[in-house]
Amino acid sequence: MAEEILPNLYRIEIPLPNNPLKALNSYVIKAPERFLIIDTGMNRRECAHAMASGLTELAVDLDKTDFFITHLHADHAGLVGSLASSTSIIYFNEIDASLLNKGLGEEEWQKTERLYHAHGFPTTELEGAMAMHPGRRYSSQKRLDYHIVKEGDSLSVGDYSFTCIETPGHTPGHMCLYEPRRKILICGDHILFDITPNITFWPDFKNALKVYLSSLEKVLALDVDLVLPGHRSTWGNLRKRVAELREHHQARLDEVLTALKNSEKTAYQIAPYVTWNIDCSSWDTFPLQQKWFAVGETVAHIEYLEENKTVKRRIENGRIVFSVI
Repeated sequence: MAEEILPNLYRIEIPLPNNPLKALNSYVIKAPERFLIIDTGMNRRECAHAMASGLTELAVDLDKTDFFITHLHADHAGLVGSLASSTSIIYFNEIDASLLNKGLGEEEWQKTERLYHAHGFPTTELEGAMAMHPGRRYSSQKRLDYHIVKEGDSLSVGDYSFTCIETPGHTPGHMCLYEPRRKILICGDHILFDITPNITFWPDFKNALKVYLSSLEKVLALDVDLVLPGHRSTWGNLRKRVAELREHHQARLDEVLTALKNSEKTAYQIAPYVTWNIDCSSWDTFPLQQKWFAVGETVAHIEYLEENKTVKRRIENGRIVFSVI
């Protein structure tokens, strides 16, 4: 079912089965000449069915539809390869587009697996987490041609004229759309209200948390009345939410330092000391996929502390261990 948010701007809720995110907010803008879909859901049957139902309700012609993808994650980009027609333009940022196409190769997944193993992830658990990773299972299975957009580029459809805003952090190239006349920010996973965006480490993207916090400050300069996030509810108080997100990450940084107070540890050993919004009695009962995300976010916070000269690392028997300076 499609929900009208503003004239000719709709939200289709795309279910994400067995995923704590629950659903994706896909936004559709209708215009006489062309339609625009912003984020698509995963490349799986349940998402495709919900999208098809919503598009039929809105009388969207896919032969007259373009797409904007906020970032590379499968729940946002996975279905676009199935939806795009030969006449579609897929607007995407350059960094994430490159990473997504590279990620189709097994070599990139093996590189990531080695890094998580070095951070202490046990081999048996790592194999399970890798096999279930949504990016591996539910991304588009073909390379796509993207129309690359950069900071300040304009994207117009009907009565809406958006400006592209680069907001790296959640992914290396994450991008939002800002409509200054209506004061709308379509923000993917840059800002979420019911949950917090996962800020993880990336092999070739240094200090993701520092970059993310800087991107939060960047959007504060925008005049925004309506925030349209990639998941859960929409809300208008951008300034308050940015303050809450800053506090959230400071609390996690403090928890990392507490974990290292008396002994050095790997990121996998530090992660249980961090507060996670997961309904589990202990770290041992975490689903493997949630352990994967937790360890990735823990490493991102450690890297922030390393750059601040608060934490240092060393290599011991192929594992990376951290201690307080």
